[in-house]
Amino acid sequence: MGFTIGGIREIRSGARRRGRSYRASECTAMAEYTGLWGWDVVRGARAAAGACSCGRTDCPAPGAHPLEFAPAIPAGATLYEVTKAWAELPGAAVMLAVGRAFDVIEVAEPAGRRALARLERMGLPLGPVAATPDGRAHFFVAPGAATELPALLYRLGWDDPTSLDLRGLGPGAYITAPPSDRGGLGPVRWLRPPALDAAKPPEARLLLGTLAYVAHRSRA
Repeated sequence: MGFTIGGIREIRSGARRRGRSYRASECTAMAEYTGLWGWDVVRGARAAAGACSCGRTDCPAPGAHPLEFAPAIPAGATLYEVTKAWAELPGAAVMLAVGRAFDVIEVAEPAGRRALARLERMGLPLGPVAATPDGRAHFFVAPGAATELPALLYRLGWDDPTSLDLRGLGPGAYITAPPSDRGGLGPVRWLRPPALDAAKPPEARLLLGTLAYVAHRSRA
């Protein structure tokens, strides 16, 4: 994937427009993700007026993919290391690599909100939950969930996870993290922000029954 000089200028000018406080919040968030929660962070493209800063006119996911030339910022990176990396591409989106420290169960945001409220009332263990500007909710769960999802759902009586509008994201996937913008649609936000237990997300089987039930009811 190429990255044009114009794309670099667009990213940097976009960063200037958002102001110093916004850049600082993204840098601080990256440091928390790597240092507190042990997550790998990658720098991603941004989109403006439908055009992706990667420079590809045929980009299949404008503003919603990693920048291939920018190396990952590994778990454990310090605030100094994160700040230095951020200074190289100050307007890049903050993205998280899925599949090492956590997998993600994705569902429609309205169903995700209802499931989250129900899970909290039940007192079940929960990890972070994020909402994207295109109406999806991301539940952070223990690694391996994406591979095991069809079998787990089958044991719960659901033959086809696609009928639930519910899917697992595992190794090779990347999600945009708060407070970054995704696809030019607006910022990703936390429905349940990372807490002290964020480094040890729950097993998917503990949440899946409720998620599948609410997702099914939402589509009925």
